[in-house]
Amino acid sequence: MSVRICPSILSADFANFESELATISESDLIHVDIMDNHFVPNLTFGLDTVKRLQQLSTKPLDVHLMIENVDRWALDYAALGVYSITFHAEATGDAAALAQKIRATGCRAGLALKPGTAVAAYEEIFSSFDQILVMTVEPGFGGQSLIEDTLQKVSEVREILDRQQLSTWLQVDGGIDLGNIARVSQCGADTFVAGSAVFKHADRNQQIQLLRAAAESL
Repeated sequence: MSVRICPSILSADFANFESELATISESDLIHVDIMDNHFVPNLTFGLDTVKRLQQLSTKPLDVHLMIENVDRWALDYAALGVYSITFHAEATGDAAALAQKIRATGCRAGLALKPGTAVAAYEEIFSSFDQILVMTVEPGFGGQSLIEDTLQKVSEVREILDRQQLSTWLQVDGGIDLGNIARVSQCGADTFVAGSAVFKHADRNQQIQLLRAAAESL
């Protein structure tokens, strides 16, 4: 199984993105959390910041929209040329239709599920997506501890993807660190968002390599 490590710049120094990106050159993608202080109780970046990150980053941008009115804004982010746009199932009335519009721009589409969102309500449309993101914390803030009960959901999504014979990535986001990434990988995840677990270290590239090795150690 291919393992992807995606550092979240939510844990980076916002005033020095160019130098911060240089410290995570071993990453597979750069995870960018967009929060609007409505869908989640926090406010982060907007279109202009993502546009600049797209110019600065040598790695693909994995944009996670934690916003209301996602049908209004998702295509504007896709138009910036980012690699993937993940939006929350809870924020749109027709997730499959929005995914189709995103993919038509050449951007990958992802579906995010909060800890309390039932997988069964969306499994019929998994084939519309390139990535399913299982939130292993309540979205809104970095530095939280992984909610153990969410690992059952990771396993459930993996079973569905395998049963449907989909090559869709299974991403996890929230509290991922060296102490749990192997267990989460064992549940079937292949793409891992890590914020403080990477950025709190002096040698961030070494930490990315350690996380990847731990996830591949099955």
